[in-house]
Amino acid sequence: MSAPRDKHWGYGLSKKSGVRSGAMYPRLRQMLEAGWLSDGWETSVEGRPARRYYRVTEDGLRELGALLARAELDARFRELNLGMA
Repeated sequence: MSAPRDKHWGYGLSKKSGVRSGAMYPRLRQMLEAGWLSDGWETSVEGRPARRYYRVTEDGLRELGALLARAELDARFRELNLGMA
């Protein structure tokens, strides 16, 4: 959510969040099916295959924003965020 209008790649999201790719890609697929994300393919770059990217949709901004707001009220997440401030 720090850059919702940007293109994001699954691998980068996995690394940045610390979520294993085996857990990340099923969540991305669920968010695509729910309409929270759109996707596309970048133009091939010499030396590597094209990568699939994801972007947050308007519905996704609303739903993910609400999800984050609820998480901020949950004591389990507040405790995690205290160490990051």
